[in-house]
Amino acid sequence: MTKSPKPRIGIVGAGLGGLTAGALLQGAGYHVDIYEQTPSIVRLGAGIHLGPNCIKVLNRTSIGRKLIDFAIQPSAWVSRMWDTGEILASLPLKEVSEARYGAPYLTVHRGDMHAMLTTAVKPGTIHFGKRLVDLNPDASSVTMKFEDGSSARADIVIGADGVRSYVRDWMLGPEQPIYSGYIGHRITFPADRLGDLEIDDLTKWWAPDRHLIVYFLTHRRDEVYLVTGALEEWPGDITWTHSSQDELREVFKAFHPTCQRLIDLATGDVTKWAFFERLPQPTWMKGRIVLLGDACHPMKPHMGQGAAMAIEDAAMLVRCLEYCHPDDAEQAFAIYRASRIDRVTHVQEVSRHNTWLRDPSDPTWVFGYDVFTEPLVMPSAKNPAGRQASQPSL
Repeated sequence: MTKSPKPRIGIVGAGLGGLTAGALLQGAGYHVDIYEQTPSIVRLGAGIHLGPNCIKVLNRTSIGRKLIDFAIQPSAWVSRMWDTGEILASLPLKEVSEARYGAPYLTVHRGDMHAMLTTAVKPGTIHFGKRLVDLNPDASSVTMKFEDGSSARADIVIGADGVRSYVRDWMLGPEQPIYSGYIGHRITFPADRLGDLEIDDLTKWWAPDRHLIVYFLTHRRDEVYLVTGALEEWPGDITWTHSSQDELREVFKAFHPTCQRLIDLATGDVTKWAFFERLPQPTWMKGRIVLLGDACHPMKPHMGQGAAMAIEDAAMLVRCLEYCHPDDAEQAFAIYRASRIDRVTHVQEVSRHNTWLRDPSDPTWVFGYDVFTEPLVMPSAKNPAGRQASQPSL
């Protein structure tokens, strides 16, 4: 009997989730093309947390070891009171993560990680300048049409195109993401500016309505990242705008002297970004088209787990495609959503409240998760989505 060929996969979006999906799918023998609307990958100025749950997935790609060697393994997550500097909680990371959770905890510049992930897929996989403007599915494939007039066909299309996903809008109808009420200032600066100022590898300074986080971005500890969260009215639906050192000083003027010194060192291009969310979506799939990551469950960044959820989604989606018959994409998609919905909804809810690791707590439910050994959830005829988490209000 002739074995059915594996379907051709088209991925919309070359972000962290889309690239991880592409690398894992190619490793499993699928033909993959990734369509990215921007003209190239650029080093955007932001840090990123990669928990052990995320590293377990990246270790299945070619960049796992490279990333561990390049990034920093913080000695601990330290939470401090905003004004006194009192330690509220200190979670050991470097010495215990691999033994306790199965992989290290890393912080790194998102742009550096993104660049590494582009090397995890085969040359020629990523097609730049491809802004999706239409999807035309038929019984056996999907045609993607792009703004430049070109088109491409695939047996399955994965929408990994972020919080403003075209694929999601095509599937569920146009709907603006919801502004959470919070913005975050961001700036990186060389660590040699610190001089005699000693800082922890990773510290979050907590006030009732705002916070300030500072951490290193490489194992050499030569670059510092400062990021905040604060309530602010936001104009329209733009994603980010320029800020300033003076604005940082004003918003955090009552914070601890160490924070003031860090703000004094943060000269350069300060930006601020709006935090957008969506409620859990009623479906993640339509025919041969499926969503992952921020396209279906964007969340506030207060757990440092947004990228990890997209990366876990990618791994679970590949598992489900491999579990099902090659011609039964819809069943694979249903198992994928049923197996992910409870977890991503829980992480989204905890992220919304911004309490993660403020006080002593056990993070095993997040860091100890292994997407490759987690039992698959089978949808039933009565409940096609499998387990259904409650729908939180924003």
